[in-house]
Amino acid sequence: MHDEFLCHVTAYGICGGQRIGVPLGTYRAPTLALALWWLRDRASWIADRLDPRPEAGHFPPSSLVPVADTVPDVPAVLRAWCGDPAQQELNADELAAGRLVRIATGDDTTEYELLAESVDALRMQRTVPALVVPVA
Repeated sequence: MHDEFLCHVTAYGICGGQRIGVPLGTYRAPTLALALWWLRDRASWIADRLDPRPEAGHFPPSSLVPVADTVPDVPAVLRAWCGDPAQQELNADELAAGRLVRIATGDDTTEYELLAESVDALRMQRTVPALVVPVA
């Protein structure tokens, strides 16, 4: 069982013709449950900022407008992932097995990526090249 997990959230976009990533948060989770909780929390946080409730009162009238139906609905994708117990179980199994979990969605301008990986698996990957030495 992997004990610690490194979690990252990044937004990617184009600036000056180049793809750039903007870190939105990093968390070193001491347990699998906390890693998944943090990813869900960050996914909800992004969704709430991209799709705020207009009735919240702190937006001037007409400052928020709906987007076209052809624009991918990033907040809906993130909320659906957060609320899907089967997907959460699958992600937990992947992390517990030492595999990287990546949740990514995007719209016309930005891609949002949530990553989690086992710290133990990362350590093992670093040592493998040192153990394999070519023989001449």
